[in-house]
Amino acid sequence: MDNPKYQRQNLRLKHYNYTQAGLYFVTICCQNRFKYFGEIMGGRFIGNASADMVEDVWTELSSRFSMVLHEYTIMPNHFHAILEIKDDSSHSLGDMIGAFKSLTTNQYIEGVRHKDWLPFGKRLWQRNYYEHVIRHEKSYLQLSEYIQNNPWKWEEDMFFM
Repeated sequence: MDNPKYQRQNLRLKHYNYTQAGLYFVTICCQNRFKYFGEIMGGRFIGNASADMVEDVWTELSSRFSMVLHEYTIMPNHFHAILEIKDDSSHSLGDMIGAFKSLTTNQYIEGVRHKDWLPFGKRLWQRNYYEHVIRHEKSYLQLSEYIQNNPWKWEEDMFFM
């Protein structure tokens, strides 16, 4: 029996095809917003080795999928990016984000085992992710600026803890 009190809200646009060419803004948060990837000091993100790994996995995704990477930033407990799906893809935005989360989680587990990275509970990343379909240049420019300035506004950020 489904209990409506515990049903998860679908964050995706109903009837939107997330395999089609276009620009997408995504935010992916660490489970419980724990700071696994570094700190913000003086408005600058100071990443640790796990942040380097996240960046490497992200930049390598474009070789796996028909996508172009635009602005992105790694924060202590979350990740923002703009990506562009080129042509209509056989892979959805969800496939791409799922691969990113899986690859980073597996590599993070290796870091915990062999490099003394902070251990995590059941999940490194939260179950879902936030996305926004970018339809206008003005929106693209605003989101790019938001990503670039995110470390400077860390204490005002909704993910600051």
